[in-house]
Amino acid sequence: MDEQQLDTLMKKHTAALFRIAYYYTKNLHTAEDIVQDVFIKFYEKQLEMKEIETTKYLTKMTINKAKDYLKSWHYQKLLFQEKWLKFHKANHVDPLIKCDEEAVISKAVLSLPLKLREVIVYYYLEGYSVKQVAEFLQLNENTVKSRLVKARNELKGRLENVEWEVLLNDSF
Repeated sequence: MDEQQLDTLMKKHTAALFRIAYYYTKNLHTAEDIVQDVFIKFYEKQLEMKEIETTKYLTKMTINKAKDYLKSWHYQKLLFQEKWLKFHKANHVDPLIKCDEEAVISKAVLSLPLKLREVIVYYYLEGYSVKQVAEFLQLNENTVKSRLVKARNELKGRLENVEWEVLLNDSF
């Protein structure tokens, strides 16, 4: 694989891989680093694959890299620091800040536990089939379906008290 092929591959897959990494890490910079590392590792291995295999391989590499990050000491330290700061910080809600409805939905999705969040993201936001999601996550298809049901119910519970102005009446 030469640099031109890598550049073409990066242009085609970066956005999707970035979204996947972000949904795991909830951090833009970390997601960028993960995607960059994935492409570096892929380039170093000098693999020649068919297009479908390349997409699956890069997606799986991104998932694994993101999960490794969530297990890392660095991430655990950041979680501890965030909890510590929240504990010592006065609860201050600025009444002037108003989130739009899509931000509310994104926040609700990101607040789901990882097992539920990943199936929602792959199925609804990335458009993968249940079978593809099962392959990526190495799960049974029925497990993916049950997690989708549970995730939808969680989101419904979290979003039912929101007053919708635009999305409720929006026709798709």
